[in-house]
Amino acid sequence: MVALFSLALLVLDTQFHRLDTVRSGLATGLAPVIWLGHAPDKVRQWGSELFTSRDDLLQENESLRARLLILERRALRYAALAADNSRLRELLNASEELDDRVVVAEIIGVSPDPFSHEVIINKGSRDNVVPGQAILDAHGLMGQVVHTSGFTSRVLLISDSSHAVPVEVLRNGIRAILLGNGDLRRLDVVHVPDTADIREGDVLISSGLGGRFPKGYPVAEVSRVEKDPGEPFARIIATPMAQLNKSRLVLVLFQQEESGLAAEPGQEAQP
Repeated sequence: MVALFSLALLVLDTQFHRLDTVRSGLATGLAPVIWLGHAPDKVRQWGSELFTSRDDLLQENESLRARLLILERRALRYAALAADNSRLRELLNASEELDDRVVVAEIIGVSPDPFSHEVIINKGSRDNVVPGQAILDAHGLMGQVVHTSGFTSRVLLISDSSHAVPVEVLRNGIRAILLGNGDLRRLDVVHVPDTADIREGDVLISSGLGGRFPKGYPVAEVSRVEKDPGEPFARIIATPMAQLNKSRLVLVLFQQEESGLAAEPGQEAQP
């Protein structure tokens, strides 16, 4: 009986489409039942998305911090590269104004002794660097090489208390001695008579006397002049032109020979 009833319904639906209204009503009525059947899975999925575990949050936080550090490091590196390019351009401009051959070196170490103003550069005897050679940055004279090894050299800065540079005033040629006193920002000018024409702002250049330094390189600028009528010499303070505590790239100076030719690679340049 049930089979005949089902067959009759099937024929009516296939041939005459009499059951479309009934089917639509049944689908509408069963929709809440179907939704309730899927409700547990949807609630579970929604809960898992809403309540992320503490471990997942910590892991994601660490990952974001790592990415932030990487980006910050890259930004700092780009800034350092830009600064290096700027310094190289300054050195290139400085070297173009020199008649002597120069080699670019990098300061790789600083003496830990607070009473000794020395730095280490990454050029040594394999680069034909010898004791006595002058070291400059893009602004002026920094010091001279005092010891070399195969790959590095030790440089004594002009601010060291044992260092002295023969100088002259660029404006009028008055000669003096520039002494280091252990202060990176101040130098003492000695042996200048009280009546000498020297003023604040005068530029002091190396005089070349004594053969320790080549002639004509900027060394310092006069920052203070004190004259006491009762004293034979004036008290003069100067500020180094070179950035003794900032420069990282420097020039190693190879002086020209007396014949006017620069020392060839492989020969020792005589300072």
